[in-house]
Amino acid sequence: MALKLKVITASTRPGRIGPIVSKWVAEQAGAHDKFDVEILDLDSFELPFLDEPNHPAMQSYTKEHTKKWSAAVADADAFVFVTPEYNSFPPASVVNALQALVVEWERKPAGVVSYGGISGGLRASQELRTLLANMNIMPIKQVVPMPMVFGDITESATLEPNEEVRKGAGLMLDELHVWAEALKPVRAEVRAAA
Repeated sequence: MALKLKVITASTRPGRIGPIVSKWVAEQAGAHDKFDVEILDLDSFELPFLDEPNHPAMQSYTKEHTKKWSAAVADADAFVFVTPEYNSFPPASVVNALQALVVEWERKPAGVVSYGGISGGLRASQELRTLLANMNIMPIKQVVPMPMVFGDITESATLEPNEEVRKGAGLMLDELHVWAEALKPVRAEVRAAA
C-alpha cells in the first residue's frame, strides 16, 4: 500500500501562485510512484487564528473547520509544504495551520518547496523547518527552492521549472519516502501504547 503524502499549499493571499506550484509538486510526487498524493490548500479550510478553547494536544475540537483540518492531516504519512517567502518568513496562514493541531503532525516527515524572488524562498523554508521540528515533525534537509519562479509559469498557468529544480524535487521525494517508511512503525507503536 502506498504511503499518503499531503501537499500543503501554505499561502492564502489573493493572487497567489501557490496552487500552481502545489499542482506541479503533486504531479512530481505522482510520477514518483511511491505515494498516494493529495493537495491540501489552506485557503479552502478557512482556519481562523487559534479559535479553539482547548489546547490542540487534547484533540477536543469544538469548531467544524478544525475538525475538517484535523481529519485531512491525520491520515498522512508525509507532507510537502509549498510556501512563498513573505518578509523573510513563511505566511502566517501556515504557522496558524500548524499550531491548530498537535497529535496529527507527530512523527511524520516533511519536505519544503519554497518559491519567490532571487532567494527562492530559502529564508522562509529555514524558518518553517525550525517550526516543523518544534512540532515533532521530521523536516528533511532536501529543500527545493524555486528562485524567480514567475518566469517559470506559462501562459496556461502551469509551472515549468528548470532541470535542476526537477532533480531536486526527485531527491526530496526519495528522502521523504525513506523517512515515511521508517517512521510509520514508530507511530504504530506509539498508538498501540496509548
